[in-house]
Amino acid sequence: MTEAGGPGRYPESMSEITVVPATPERWDDVLACLGGDGDKGCWCQAWRGVEISGEPRKDALRRQLATNAVPPGFLAYLDGEIAGWVGVSVRTLTPRLVRSRTIPAFDDLPVWSVGCFRIRPGFRRKGVASALLAGVVEAARAAEAPGVEGYPIDPGGRRVDVVQGFVGIASTFDKAGFRRVMDTNAHSAGLTRLLVRLDLR
Repeated sequence: MTEAGGPGRYPESMSEITVVPATPERWDDVLACLGGDGDKGCWCQAWRGVEISGEPRKDALRRQLATNAVPPGFLAYLDGEIAGWVGVSVRTLTPRLVRSRTIPAFDDLPVWSVGCFRIRPGFRRKGVASALLAGVVEAARAAEAPGVEGYPIDPGGRRVDVVQGFVGIASTFDKAGFRRVMDTNAHSAGLTRLLVRLDLR
């Protein structure tokens, strides 16, 4: 989750942060980012429709790491230490987004969707969220995806609780070249979530 509000303090060189796809071999690092709430945690599954199958969320994520063509998430390392996670899916393959009435699709392109950020305590406000987003964009471009979408909030410079800012902060996407397409009917932290898009075609 990003920590919102005000300018972030970034490393002197973004090369200090490494972003890689989450894979089964990195399961311990996924646990370090997402396992704080135990088996009852989100495990980046709420938007993937896993409740329909009844599969435990933790088990579902571990399976997705091994089977999904598009990684379900990416991991960031700052100076070699696990620092954060970003959840990713293909919009047209993500049940909650396909059915969503609050975040409507404005076209039918199979863009990659950025669903959430989880930045570990001690690593916030160090550019980790920006590096994660850049890593997703780079991977999407390499995979010839038509674009990348996000659904962040714009706190207008004020602080937002880390938990409520998990959807991302609009300025992070702005700096990465995303355009603001529309306001949605979804909310987080009492703020309207935006639909933002970076076209890669």
